[in-house]
Amino acid sequence: MLAVMSEKTIALVTGANKGIGYETAAGLGALGWSVGVGARDEQRGKDAVAKLRAAGADAFGVPLDVTDDESVTAAAQLIEKRAGRLDVLVNNAGIAGSWPDEPTTVDLETVRRLVETNVIGVIRVTNAMLPLLRHSAHPRIVNQSSHVGSLALQTTPGVDLGGISGAYAPTKTFLNAVSIQYAKKLSDTNILINNVCPGYVATDLNGFSGTQTAEQGAVIAIRLAALPDDGPNGRLFDDKGVVPW
Repeated sequence: MLAVMSEKTIALVTGANKGIGYETAAGLGALGWSVGVGARDEQRGKDAVAKLRAAGADAFGVPLDVTDDESVTAAAQLIEKRAGRLDVLVNNAGIAGSWPDEPTTVDLETVRRLVETNVIGVIRVTNAMLPLLRHSAHPRIVNQSSHVGSLALQTTPGVDLGGISGAYAPTKTFLNAVSIQYAKKLSDTNILINNVCPGYVATDLNGFSGTQTAEQGAVIAIRLAALPDDGPNGRLFDDKGVVPW
C-alpha cells in the first residue's frame, strides 16, 4: 500500500462530507490525488466517499471530530498507516452558530463552542498532522477562513459583511491570527500555510442564503492546496487575490 500511495499526493479535508469541504475533496480528487474525507458523522462520511469514488476520485474515509483529542489522534494514525505521510491538510470543518448575533447579547456557550471548533479544532488537527506533513516533499496547509474575519474589511466604511457578529466572525479573526503564528513558526520549513475566503456560499452554515455554489467556493482552497514550492505563505486569499488581514 505504501509503495502505491507514494505515487500520489495525499490530502486530508476536514468536514468533507458536505458543502465546500465535499467540493474541495472532489476538486482535489479530480487532480488525481488520494483524498481523505474527514467527517464527524461516520455514515455521512461513508456516503461522501462512495459518491466521490463513483465520480472517479481516489477517496477514503477518515472518521474525525476536530473537537475530540482521541478522534484526531486516531485520524493521524489512520493516515500514517495508509500512506506514511500527508502532503496537504485542508482545515475546512467549522460551525457558525446564529447570525447575526450582537456581542452585547451573545450566548457565551455559543462563543465557546465556536472557538472550540473553528480555532482550537484547527490547532488540534494541525499539530496532530504536522509530523506527517514533515514527511512530505511539498507540504501545504489551507485553513478555511472568511472575509468576515478580516479586521481591515470590518473597519472599512461601506463594506457590508452581513451584519454584526459577536461569535462567528471573531473566531475567523482568531483563526487568522493563529495561522500567522504557524507561518512564522514554520518559516524555516517547506510547509506553506495560507487561509482562504470562499465567498458568500450557499451552505447549511448560512441556511443556503449564499449567492455562490459550494463548487465555486472550493476553487480557492483547491488552488492553494496545489501551490508550487515558491508559492505565497502566511496570507489570506479569495478567488480574486490577497485579502487584507
